[in-house]
Amino acid sequence: MEIYTAMRHFADSWGLLAMAAFFVGAVVFTLRPGGKRAADEAASIPLKDD
Repeated sequence: MEIYTAMRHFADSWGLLAMAAFFVGAVVFTLRPGGKRAADEAASIPLKDD
């Protein structure tokens, strides 16, 4: 089996599953309880004077 064929088969099966799991994880991490406070703190970093 050629390398291209093997990589394409992996991307079509497990690669798609891994990307979907990463996307769901990123959405859950963003919308988790307590995330608003952390996002507000991160958003105010450029406005802080040292």
